[in-house]
Amino acid sequence: MTVPPPGGGPHAARPADCQWPHPPGLPAPVLSDQRWLDAVFLHWRIDVSLAARFMPAGVRPDVFDGSSWMGLIGFRMEQAGVGRGPGIPYLGSFNEVNVRLYSREPDGTRGVVFLSLDANRLPVVMATRAVGIPYVWSRIRRWPAFPVGAGGLQLSPPGAGTTVSDGGTFPVGYSVRRFGGARVGSDFAVVPSLGAAAADPLSVFLTARFGMHGRFFGRTAFIPNTHSPWPLFDAAVHTLSDGLVESAGIRVEGPPESILYSPGVQTRFGKPRLLGSQRPG
Repeated sequence: MTVPPPGGGPHAARPADCQWPHPPGLPAPVLSDQRWLDAVFLHWRIDVSLAARFMPAGVRPDVFDGSSWMGLIGFRMEQAGVGRGPGIPYLGSFNEVNVRLYSREPDGTRGVVFLSLDANRLPVVMATRAVGIPYVWSRIRRWPAFPVGAGGLQLSPPGAGTTVSDGGTFPVGYSVRRFGGARVGSDFAVVPSLGAAAADPLSVFLTARFGMHGRFFGRTAFIPNTHSPWPLFDAAVHTLSDGLVESAGIRVEGPPESILYSPGVQTRFGKPRLLGSQRPG
């Protein structure tokens, strides 16, 4: 089978069109164009009342099947640039691991609330923390998603997708070690089932997110983004030893209930808005 490159292709394993919501229009100007690759999604149920403690003013926890959901997500940022320009060399490509919850405005606008975002580019961490985004400087190692010779894998030419023999298995994951005295870290990896596209309502609920809610200079703001449907695959846990979720202030029990892998998408970010302010026309 063929795993599609970011942005999709004729063999893209995507949620059904009837399930994936249509992305809202992106308010101009475009602030950044970037690619999110080799994404691993682990999710646990948590009580709605617990998630509510971490919501910024004006939003409430988004709920699926009577629960809020806590996510541990790792991916590779690539070619992040300013506006519609090209990716910034070195600083625009790095590994990121975030801990997040899911939010909803009174008008139904859905988003994510980040409790922490670990990245291995110090200038990126410093710049984003200056505007209130909770980045943390860490050493992050990615477990290669498509190593040559593993599981019967063959790498195609750039942009052509990755050809994978049916039944091939290989781990995809991230290892995080925060700098400083706390020694907080995480090791997690999954084995994707590349023949099992994930198109269930929970997977769509967790990944069809087109912005983030956060506190910026004492106000709640929404930073919008847009992207095509994630090509999603079911996966099984290969390794999981995590301290990031508990460090963020939430304790989860047992294995994650939702385990997903995606080769990635391309996304764009638009103009932020303060909650309570008029939406761009």
